[in-house]
Amino acid sequence: MTTPHRTPLYPLHEALGARFVPFAGYDMPVHYPAGVKQEHEHTRRACSLFDVSHMGQILLYGDEAAQALETLVCADLVDLAQGRQRYALFTTSTGGVYDDLMVANQGDCLYLVVNASRKDNDMALLRTGLSGDVRIDMQERALLALQGPQAVDVLADFNPAVRDMTFMDHQRMTFSDIPVWVSRAGYTGEDGFEISVSSEQAVELAQRLLAYEQVAPAGLGARDSLRLEAGLCLYGHDLTEHTTPIEAALPWAIGKARRQGGAREGGFPGGDVILTQLANRDHLQQRVGLIAEGRAPVREGAELYSEQDSRLGEVCSGGFGPTIGKPIAMAYLPVDFCQPGTRVWAEVRGKRHAMTVTTTPFVTPGYAR
Repeated sequence: MTTPHRTPLYPLHEALGARFVPFAGYDMPVHYPAGVKQEHEHTRRACSLFDVSHMGQILLYGDEAAQALETLVCADLVDLAQGRQRYALFTTSTGGVYDDLMVANQGDCLYLVVNASRKDNDMALLRTGLSGDVRIDMQERALLALQGPQAVDVLADFNPAVRDMTFMDHQRMTFSDIPVWVSRAGYTGEDGFEISVSSEQAVELAQRLLAYEQVAPAGLGARDSLRLEAGLCLYGHDLTEHTTPIEAALPWAIGKARRQGGAREGGFPGGDVILTQLANRDHLQQRVGLIAEGRAPVREGAELYSEQDSRLGEVCSGGFGPTIGKPIAMAYLPVDFCQPGTRVWAEVRGKRHAMTVTTTPFVTPGYAR
């Protein structure tokens, strides 16, 4: 068996009493002694520190880097201003999603953050798919996420300039004497920041942050329940090579310049399929939110049925939403069953549980717009 990787913060996690689980080839903390529910609630109320150093961090250098990357993603990157970040999707020739990622313009290069489970695939795609004189540099850096409504107050003690950042801003700066790359974004639906820091200084920075009363450590369990309440997709579950951006309810991820009639229409893998679905709305399934009428959590893989007992699909992400106090889920359903208020039935351990289709997110986002 392959020995799992460990992030630079692994010794700190051990000292904090973390319980570890294997995830994307890494030993990662799933929760600390407080437990998932308390970590979730603390993030919504104050702020929590997550270790996301397993994610892939890649720099692209070259005058034509944005143009070259647009041949692989459906986002508008040529018009991405310096100091801004954008959500993007690698797409396949059939219109599926190869991976989702964040792209920031650092001025002299593009900074990509890709999923841990896909970073080797993404590196191979970049090496073979980028045209022109583009240099690709995989970074060996740590990545911390400080998420929650009090995150900005904590980080302002390190550098007051964070208060001037808005959602999806990205800057290079220093926190006291530590150089960092900071994005005002995250994966929880709350205001927050993702902080890229050298591996050598990661523990020091994390310890400084955890010294604040407002900051508590949080693991993958709370990260998952928070992102589910926020209606955010997890690759390999809610996004796959068999789901298109339109089916995934992500039409906004297709840049205006890349749409039909746009300045740089198409030009990305599967563009004919994706743009046809966008224009004609002729796709057959759609990602939706579901709220259970009972208390039993409905997990990934649970089959969904109509009142007439027709199988409709299955849950792609599910669990209990601590903030709303109900079981919630996301699933792909036939478009005729996607109207909010539609009832479907999930089969859990041989019993049928009623669920109601709803829009996402399940909670109001707290982003600093």
